[in-house]
Amino acid sequence: MNDAGHAGRRPMPVRPPQGPSVHREPESTRPVAVLRVLLLNASHEPLAVVTGRRALVLVVAGKAECVVERSSGQIRSPSVALAVPAVVRLRRYVRVPYPAPPAVTRAGVLKRDGRHCAYCQGRAETVDHVVPRSRGGGHSWENCVACCARCNARKADRLLAEIGWCLPTVPGPPRRGVLGRMWANEESDPAWEPWLPTAA
Repeated sequence: MNDAGHAGRRPMPVRPPQGPSVHREPESTRPVAVLRVLLLNASHEPLAVVTGRRALVLVVAGKAECVVERSSGQIRSPSVALAVPAVVRLRRYVRVPYPAPPAVTRAGVLKRDGRHCAYCQGRAETVDHVVPRSRGGGHSWENCVACCARCNARKADRLLAEIGWCLPTVPGPPRRGVLGRMWANEESDPAWEPWLPTAA
């Protein structure tokens, strides 16, 4: 048969072999559209976690610049080549109204302090008022700390100065995480770490 006889035929598709299970791709090789990118304000404050597609749109539109590139190469088109971003920063500052701190709760104080007693660093089960309420202390983030039952009983209604105790850190409202959430994203990218502390 001559070559002309093959001209009208389409090649048969080759199907990839089916593996025993489907594995999640490493983030560096996943499609850009589903990659997660940290979006910073012009002041380098974390604002949001956006998709790779959204981050590239902001960069192409000139509204953001790539701060940290991924090692997975570039996205190329006939007219442009763009780095795959891990962190992008807005070129203009955006004012973000943050909500007021939430109400003080036992669960909230324990979570803020990582369930570590403020006095002995052991496991905390309750909350202590640094300045006892019987001595005029308020029920606020600044006056409440996680505490174990033993230290709570030893301190009772006394001031820290009266028993020679001190706090390792100054208590306050929980830090805001990315997107204004009270708790930081548990699946944050290691490339974001230099900026996450600024959300406190």
